[in-house]
Amino acid sequence: MQLNRIRRQATAIAVAAGVFAGSAWAVDPFTVRDIRIEGLQRVEAGTIFASLPVRVGDTYDDQKGAAAIQSIFALGLFKDVRIEASGDVLVVIVEERPTVADVEFGGNKEFDKDTLRRMMRDIGLTDGRPFDKALLDRAEQEIKRQYINRSLYASEVVTTVTPIERNRVNLSFSITEGERAKIKEIRIVGNQAFGDSTLRDLFDLNTGGWLSWYTKSDQYSRAKLNADIETLRSYYLTRGYLEFRIDSTQVVISPDKQEIDIVINITEGDRYVVSGVRLEGNYLGKDDEFKSLVAIRPGQAYNADDVVQTTRAFTDYFGNFGYAFARVEARPEVDRTNNRVALVIQAEPSRRAYVRRINVAGNNRTRDEVVRREFRQFESAWYDADKIRRSRDRVDRLGFFTEVGIETQEVPGAPDQVDLTITVVERATGNLSLGAGYSSGDGLGLTAGISQENAFGSGNSLGIQIDTSDTYRTVVLSTTDPYFTVDGVSRSIDVYHRTTRPYTVSDSYSLKTTGASLRFGVPFTETDTVYFGAGVEQTKIVPGTSLPAAYTTYANQFGYTSNGVPLTIGWARDTRDSALVPNSGRYQRINGEWGVGGDTRYLSASYQFQQYWPLSKQYTFAFNADFAYGKGLSGRPFPLFKNFYGGGLGSVRGFEQGSLGEVEVTNGGSLGGNKKVNLNFEIITPFPGAGNDRTLRMFSFLDVGNVFGESQPMRLNELRASLGVGISWISPVGPLRLALAYPIRKFTNDKIQRVQFQIGTSF
Repeated sequence: MQLNRIRRQATAIAVAAGVFAGSAWAVDPFTVRDIRIEGLQRVEAGTIFASLPVRVGDTYDDQKGAAAIQSIFALGLFKDVRIEASGDVLVVIVEERPTVADVEFGGNKEFDKDTLRRMMRDIGLTDGRPFDKALLDRAEQEIKRQYINRSLYASEVVTTVTPIERNRVNLSFSITEGERAKIKEIRIVGNQAFGDSTLRDLFDLNTGGWLSWYTKSDQYSRAKLNADIETLRSYYLTRGYLEFRIDSTQVVISPDKQEIDIVINITEGDRYVVSGVRLEGNYLGKDDEFKSLVAIRPGQAYNADDVVQTTRAFTDYFGNFGYAFARVEARPEVDRTNNRVALVIQAEPSRRAYVRRINVAGNNRTRDEVVRREFRQFESAWYDADKIRRSRDRVDRLGFFTEVGIETQEVPGAPDQVDLTITVVERATGNLSLGAGYSSGDGLGLTAGISQENAFGSGNSLGIQIDTSDTYRTVVLSTTDPYFTVDGVSRSIDVYHRTTRPYTVSDSYSLKTTGASLRFGVPFTETDTVYFGAGVEQTKIVPGTSLPAAYTTYANQFGYTSNGVPLTIGWARDTRDSALVPNSGRYQRINGEWGVGGDTRYLSASYQFQQYWPLSKQYTFAFNADFAYGKGLSGRPFPLFKNFYGGGLGSVRGFEQGSLGEVEVTNGGSLGGNKKVNLNFEIITPFPGAGNDRTLRMFSFLDVGNVFGESQPMRLNELRASLGVGISWISPVGPLRLALAYPIRKFTNDKIQRVQFQIGTSF
């Protein structure tokens, strides 16, 4: 019997062939009559047979033996492999790796166990998988890396491998998190034009304050530091320092891994003023049009943002004429003697292109049609950068995707054609919400809702919303089809029931409104939409304590139950950079309602205007104006239950919510009015200790306004006014605003409420 036994670990696979070649291990080639596998417990024999480079009837030699061991080890299922040749029978003897039975974690607080298990699963250490010491080492390093990302540099990970029956092991990770490392100092070296405090205020990272537990601004992050360095670079480059550079960045961790020092070395260079702008290259005979796009102003300090804005505008303008591959470069000609710089904008439109095909990728649930109908760029049409940009924005505004990107690919063999691929990352559009909130005006409110913004991938929305409070309750069923017609006309259907109880006592009078409406939205431009619709509704005055005499008089004349058929029309435009924390832009809304049928005849209109001006990265000036007017028609008064109300958050702060307007003589309650004026001025600033965190901010305000009854003329000397400060917080349960107001113009019997707060309010 001729016996050859070869034994090697995975680390020696690379030299296996050489070992076989040695004379001490050499065997004479022979024809394999049979192949036998020994040592298997869980792995199927077919797995090994499929990996063997030798088959029955083949000639076996040393080279094939080395290849066989290498291929079996490559499966990652075995910790030892031997090959024995017994006559003309090839025997493969294996020792399986242990199987992971369980993975446990202890001492972890920063990450929950499910998160850590997902990390292990991605690495390959999970129940039922073969155990590999190399993967265990990698898992330890990955856990430590994740803790370092959270500024827990002193974290330690100790692993325990416990063998159990049936060749299995339990893995235990014992984690000592340690204390979080804090930034002790941020030092900028080399600055002369600007002070240390001015530059450090630009950073999101800082040495901490009393709110660091919330902002975590004193926790080092490489990504945050890189962002701060870019902010610093931009600050200099937009103020004339053309040759500014970052020389080095040093991050030093103390021996106990609890403190971090950051030192940034910079060279400011000289400040340069733009002496002129010159265009060179091919501008399609439209030089004047391109010159009008130049944002760079001679005589002013060099501003990198203006240069980028100009080159981008040139590229986009070329794209409007189909030149998808236009090259635009701004070349500075520096005069260091006089500290002046001339900018030469070189442009080459290259070739004009058509869009051959538009592809959609990443939409697993959403239908292609939902994405494609938002496109303003069409296939087989000239490439138009403006239409492509608008197409991307329209898809993004659908709200169905977390990411939207468009890539342009050249078509091989067709230099005048391109393909567009729009790639989306879908988000969960279904929402089941349960929550509670408290308002100083409305008391305790419970909310529950279920909605699907992208029902069945069609782009339509379905939803039910329930809100409750001591004074206001509502149930709304709604559905919207944003493309009721192929031209983009939307259709919305609402069915609702609202109960308003001005007083919190259980036997107080109330108003109950039940109705349904149908509304259409017609896009007249890319940014302007006009809404119109009709509805039917019924309002009941439910008698109870504190029922105003005006309601009794109205009910005696027109009944306690009023049926109406309101027609609505409106227009909206929103150019704010954010709906939750705007820093710039404008919002406008006009709504009109006309009661044409039933027991009510009236006309009402409202207009809201908001404008945000960024004073700096941290400071914003905001203005809000809200006007409303209602009038009765056909000899009837304006319905009392359609009155407008003022006072409190969203109106004139410092006065009790909804207390402004005509006052009921008998009980002093507010009846509201058919005319409303509201003006708000705010300066929004960082919250002390919160750095540049925009989710938690302070504001100071001046509010002016009032509500006037139908028999009251509007007089400026009757406007109420207040001054105050407040806090705005985008909390986990919604936007929260807390205001401390001091009325500076008030009248006898006005209801003052200096502290007011609400979750979910806007301006």
